[in-house]
Amino acid sequence: MRSLILALALLFSCVASAAELRPRVALVLGGGGARGAAHIGVLEVLERERIPIDCVAGTSMGALVAGAFAVGLKPDEMRKMLASADWVDMFQDNPAYSELSYRNHVVSQRYLPGSETGVTGKGLQYQPGVVAGQKIKLFFNRVVRAEYGEPMIEKLSMPLAIIATDIGTGDRVVFRDGSLTLAMRASMSVPGLLSPVTYRDRKFVDGGLVDNLPVQEARTLCNADTVIAINVGSPLLKAEDVGSLISVSAQMINILTEQNVARSIASIDKERDIYLRPDLEGLGAGDFPRNSEIADRGRKAAESIVPQLRRLAVSEDAYVAWRTQFEARPTERAPISEVQVAELKYVHPEAVTRHLKQKNGKELEPSMIEKDLLRVYGDGAYESVDYSVQSERDKNILKVMPVEKSWGPDYMRFGMRLDSVLGSDATFSLRGAYHKTWLNSLGGELLFTGEVGHTAAVGVDWYQPVEPLQRFFVEPAMMFRRTRQDIYQNDKRYSEYQLRTFEGRVAGGLALGSVGQLRAGWLTRMSEYEFDTGIPLMPNTRTWTSGGELRADMDQFDRLYFPQRGWAFSASYFESLNENYSKVAGEAKAAHTWNDFVLNGQVRLVDSPSGQLPLYDAAKLGGFKNLSGFYNDQMLGDSLRFGLIGVERIVGRMPLGMRGDLRFGATMEMGRMGYRYTETQRAGWQQANAVYFGGETPFGLMYLGWGHVRNAPSHWYLFIGTP
Repeated sequence: MRSLILALALLFSCVASAAELRPRVALVLGGGGARGAAHIGVLEVLERERIPIDCVAGTSMGALVAGAFAVGLKPDEMRKMLASADWVDMFQDNPAYSELSYRNHVVSQRYLPGSETGVTGKGLQYQPGVVAGQKIKLFFNRVVRAEYGEPMIEKLSMPLAIIATDIGTGDRVVFRDGSLTLAMRASMSVPGLLSPVTYRDRKFVDGGLVDNLPVQEARTLCNADTVIAINVGSPLLKAEDVGSLISVSAQMINILTEQNVARSIASIDKERDIYLRPDLEGLGAGDFPRNSEIADRGRKAAESIVPQLRRLAVSEDAYVAWRTQFEARPTERAPISEVQVAELKYVHPEAVTRHLKQKNGKELEPSMIEKDLLRVYGDGAYESVDYSVQSERDKNILKVMPVEKSWGPDYMRFGMRLDSVLGSDATFSLRGAYHKTWLNSLGGELLFTGEVGHTAAVGVDWYQPVEPLQRFFVEPAMMFRRTRQDIYQNDKRYSEYQLRTFEGRVAGGLALGSVGQLRAGWLTRMSEYEFDTGIPLMPNTRTWTSGGELRADMDQFDRLYFPQRGWAFSASYFESLNENYSKVAGEAKAAHTWNDFVLNGQVRLVDSPSGQLPLYDAAKLGGFKNLSGFYNDQMLGDSLRFGLIGVERIVGRMPLGMRGDLRFGATMEMGRMGYRYTETQRAGWQQANAVYFGGETPFGLMYLGWGHVRNAPSHWYLFIGTP
C-alpha cells in the first residue's frame, strides 16, 4: 500500500511539473475598428489547436474581443453576436424616429439635429462626437451578459488589461479593475467619431493613440513566457489619397497609431513570441457589416502559422481543465427586486421610469431594457443612458444611470431651406432657435424662434407638461410671419402679394407616448394680404379671426424625411366665430419596403363645412409631390382632394453614424381643387407625375426632381434643408 501511495504521489508530481513547465501565454489583440473582427478567426484556430491563454490585453476593437474572451465567450458565440448586430443602426444613437416623442418630432422637422449647440455659463459648447455611443454601450452589455450583474475586471478568472487614452493629459491608461463594459467603451472612443467616455473623473478616448498593440502590458500582466500578438491596424493612406479634412484627420490618427505599434513590434522576441498580421487588404476600419468576411481572413492568417502555434498546444483534458476554470458563467437570471434611477440634476426621475416596462419580481430581459433605455435616451436630455444589475442585501437592484448632457439643458438650434423651381424663382431662408428645456421638474420648455430670408418670422412657444409622466400638457404660443404669395392664372404668375400673419394660440393636450398627440385650444389670428407687384387680381385685406381648434397628429414613420416603413396621420378642425367659416383638413401617409424598394402612398383633403375659406387660409395645390409640374402653391381654393402613389429604389446609404439614404423615385399623382381662387380654368381632376433623386442627408431633406402635369409646362425642382 505504501508503495502504491508513493507511486501515485510521484505521478501527480510529474503531472504538476509538466503543467508548470507549460509556457505561460499572453494574447494581445490590437485595435483597428471593424478589422478587429479578424481576432475572432484567430481565436477559432487557437481553440481548435488547444492553445491555452493565461492573460489577454486589448485595445479598441481588440478590447471588445478581449473582454468577451475573458468572461468566457467562445469564438463561435462572438462570431454570431457580431453577425446578428445591425452595425449601421448601432452607430445611430437615437431609437427609430417612431420611438421619439411627438414633441421631438416637431423640433427635428424644423431644425437640423446635428446643429444642437449648448448654451452654458462657459459659453457655447458643442457635441463631443458624431456618435455618443448609446447603442454601442448597450451592445457591450449584451456581449458580456451584464443582465447577470456588471462584470468587474478584477473579478474575472482570466487576467485582463484594456488600454485607453486620457484625452486631457495624453496619458496611457490601463484598466485592470473596475467596470468591464466602461473600459471597453472607453478604449473604442475614436476621436471625432465617438464621444469620449467620462469615467473616474477623467475623459477617455481610443487607446490606439498611445498603445494599439499592448505587447509589453500583456507580457507583464501574467509574467508571460510567450506573447501571441495580432495586429489589425489600418495602414497609412498614400499621399495622393489624403485630400479632405476627414482623410487628413484619419491619417493623423493612423500615424500616431503606427508609431506606437512599431515600438511594440520591436519588443517582440522572434524566438519565443508569435506575431501575426492578417491580410485585410480592401477592408477598412468602418466595414463593420463585413465582420464575417473579416473573421474569415483572420482565421486564414492563423492557419498559416499553425506549426508555430502547435508548440504551445496541450492535451484535450488539459485544455478542457484550462477552459473550465474561467468559463463559469451564470445560467439563470435572478428576478429584479427594485428599480433605482441615479440622481439627476434637472430631470425628474419619473420622466425616466415612465419608459421602463421592468416589473419588480420579474427577470430582466436584455432586449426589453435596451428598448426602454433607448426611449429614455430619445427624450434628448442625456449624453448616455446605461444600466447595471447589482446585488445588495440579497436583493437584485436594477440601477438605471442616465447622464444629463454636459452642454445642456439650454441649446441653440439651426435650420435652412433652399427651395427652387429651376428656371423660375428660388427662395432661401435661415432659421435659428433658442431652446430652454427642463425649466421645472415637470419638463417645461421654452422655444424662441426666428427666421430670415424669403420668410421672416419670430415666435415663442411654451410647452408645459402638467404632471411628471408628461401625458398632459398646455402650450401657449405666439408667432409673427411675413412671406410671399404668388397669384397664377393659366400657368403664368400675374402678381405677388405680401402675406403678414400674427397668431396667438393656447392649447391643452394629451401626449400619446411615441405615437403622437391630441390637442384642443383657441386660436386668434391677424392676417394682412397686401398687393406688391404685377396685376392686382386679389383685393387687399386685413382681418382678425378667432375660434376654437382641434388637432390630432400621429407619426410612426421610421425616418424623419424619407421613411422606409411606417405611417403618419394628421387631422384638424377650426371654427371661426367672427368670419363665418370652418376648416377641416386631413392627411394620411404610409410606406413599406421590399428589399431596396420603397412603396409610398398619400391621401389629403381640405374642406370648408361652413362658409368659404378666406384667401389667407386657403387650400393649396402645386409643387413637388403636391401635383408635381405646377409651381409651388399655384392653385388656391376652398377645398381639395389629393392622392399619390410612389415607388423608390434605394441606391446608397449614409456612412456610419449618419441616418438616411439616397433614392431614385417616381410618383403618380391626382388632385382636384373645388372652388378655385387661382387657375380658375382648371376644373376637375389634374394628373401629374414626377421622377426624382433625393434622400435624407446630414443637411436635412434633399431632392432634385422633375414634374409634369397634363396640359401644363413641366418643371425641375431643387430642395435642400428642413421643410
